[in-house]
Amino acid sequence: MSILSINAISPIDGRYRKNTEILAAFFSEGALIKYRVMVEIEYFIALCEIPLPGLGKFDKNFFADLKKIYLSFTDEDALRVKEIEKRTNHDVKAVEYFIKERFDSLCLTGFKEFIHFGLTSQDINNTALPLSLRDAWYEAVSPLLDEISANIKKLSEEWMDIPMLARTHGQPASPTRLGKELYVFAERLSEQRKLLDGIPFSGKLGGATGNFNAHYAAFPDIDWVSIANKFMTENLGLKRQQTTTQIEHYDNMAAFFDGIKRINTILIDFNRDMWSYISMGYFRQRIVEDEVGSSAMPHKVNPIDFENSEGNLGIANAICEHLSAKLPISRLQRDLTDSTVTRNIGLPLAYGMISYRSLLKGLGKLSLNAEAIREDLDSNWAVVAEGIQTILRRHGYDSPYELLKNLTRTHGKITKEIIFGFIETLEVADNIKAELKALSPSTYTGIKPKIC
Repeated sequence: MSILSINAISPIDGRYRKNTEILAAFFSEGALIKYRVMVEIEYFIALCEIPLPGLGKFDKNFFADLKKIYLSFTDEDALRVKEIEKRTNHDVKAVEYFIKERFDSLCLTGFKEFIHFGLTSQDINNTALPLSLRDAWYEAVSPLLDEISANIKKLSEEWMDIPMLARTHGQPASPTRLGKELYVFAERLSEQRKLLDGIPFSGKLGGATGNFNAHYAAFPDIDWVSIANKFMTENLGLKRQQTTTQIEHYDNMAAFFDGIKRINTILIDFNRDMWSYISMGYFRQRIVEDEVGSSAMPHKVNPIDFENSEGNLGIANAICEHLSAKLPISRLQRDLTDSTVTRNIGLPLAYGMISYRSLLKGLGKLSLNAEAIREDLDSNWAVVAEGIQTILRRHGYDSPYELLKNLTRTHGKITKEIIFGFIETLEVADNIKAELKALSPSTYTGIKPKIC
């Protein structure tokens, strides 16, 4: 029975379905079954390539037909596997029996006992899951993060020459550039992506307790470690974990989710800054016809996209936290707690995609309010006090910090006239006074960052 989005329990499959539907191809129950079928078929083909005794006479012309079993996998195929599972009460064994049925239909009955040869179910799960995670990351999620980074970098370049009042502890501080403050996030994202991209997608293949017991008992003269390494690397594109229990240790998967969490944390920080700049009037939001900001206050245009992004990033990180903390822990050679938990590996990516799309939507609505930024600068001449006292220090002037402290803390609002009047009282040469008067909130912005 199909589920209408309006009846879905999770907002991933309900309210936000349009933002996450692409992930069904990687993390749905049908997708998991398809990935399991793929691993089983590719493993059988790898055994034929050895060739394993008993498979030497297998006609390799059938390889294309075998690959079609997963390349042309349908919802009806997935439902057939689920029907078999009702009898076996074991999901991976149901996949094995499904493939055996296909072998019968291809008149390959004499070879079907080499399906799942020497393997345990986790050899299939611990390859199918990282494959689905890898594919979802590169095909669906990573491009959105690339788009966010590109947009932030583009805006930082566009607004690099816009002076802006900085605020440390929420208080007016030494001026900066709007573009530079955005580039902080572009650089942070870039550095974390480098770390994340260095984490391999890995899996386990080694039999019931990781020792190739059954493989070695049946064929002791075959180098099963080398064959498994080649199969994982060349056939599946995964890194094989060399020493394992029944399951993979999930350390790399945990590192992956920790990496996602750090990127999301940076974006939470970004969302909050953008929210603050909007509240300060530095940005206007482009009005969308017929949209309503408040059910009671007609004037409201709320920063809902950045708020939506922040909220969903928090949910994504909470799930990432549990996955990275739980998955590497398993009692003795294996307990079953990882099985139910790994079925949720798509959730943080789904909530991430919702938030990434909202953030991009929010960025697309921004309109710079240069006048508000300039007015804020002009109203805070006290921020040049740092530059004045530092230049005076350069000339050995006595206690300049204390002089500026007394000036800025004993007056009310510090204006340009007050600053210039103070400079005139200083016992320094006229060229130094001119240098000090050249400082202003809009020019005292330091150096530009080198944008890479």
